[in-house]
Amino acid sequence: MLQKLAITTKTIAAGAAILCATGIYAQTMPHGALQNVAQLTASGSVEVQQDLLSISMSTTRDGVDASTVQTQLKQALDTALTQAKQAALPGQLDVRTGNFSLYPRYGKDGKINGWQGSTELVLEGKDFARITTTAGKIQTMTLGNVSFALSREQRAKVEGDAQTLAIERFKAKALEVAKGFGFTGYTLRDVTINANDQGYIPRPRMMAMQAKTDMAESAVPVEAGKSTLQVNVTGSVQMR
Repeated sequence: MLQKLAITTKTIAAGAAILCATGIYAQTMPHGALQNVAQLTASGSVEVQQDLLSISMSTTRDGVDASTVQTQLKQALDTALTQAKQAALPGQLDVRTGNFSLYPRYGKDGKINGWQGSTELVLEGKDFARITTTAGKIQTMTLGNVSFALSREQRAKVEGDAQTLAIERFKAKALEVAKGFGFTGYTLRDVTINANDQGYIPRPRMMAMQAKTDMAESAVPVEAGKSTLQVNVTGSVQMR
């Protein structure tokens, strides 16, 4: 005679309360693993004037002989580099070379019938007047692109301000949520902090080759924008 054994399993389901408002999540986990824990997100942002200017200048050459094209590019770059270095000042105007390329040009028959090449020089720093004036004096290259950003020093200062603001908002939100669920306070469980720069991207100021002579010795007109540096604080707190 087979005896059937009835095994009764009791499942205990703990209610989960979820509050979804401005990135707030409060929940109670089953079996007491994580109880009365709230997951929060807060952010702080600071807008600041961009203080780093970068101007790239370039030139192209075309010819039937690769060696000749390469020599012409090198001469143009050497002349521009010599002029730029005369005004260079660490942090205020730093000079560096950019891309240097040389590639064949093909005819309809698929054979090489010439060579093309380009080279680039980059002027970067915090002294806008020095940079733009230097760019205006360089005659062997044309203006390619103008961009703005935050210097390392400016970024560090602003990031600290935004982080302080984000942390204060996180703490206030944590206390608000804890009291909303009937608790008197909270303890911090874990937290993650990250920052990102929502920079203004300027439109490139292009310049025609023929206009370069007319602007000799004159500064390139530029205007910096602003960057918004945002710090996000994400973590969980134990409500008590």
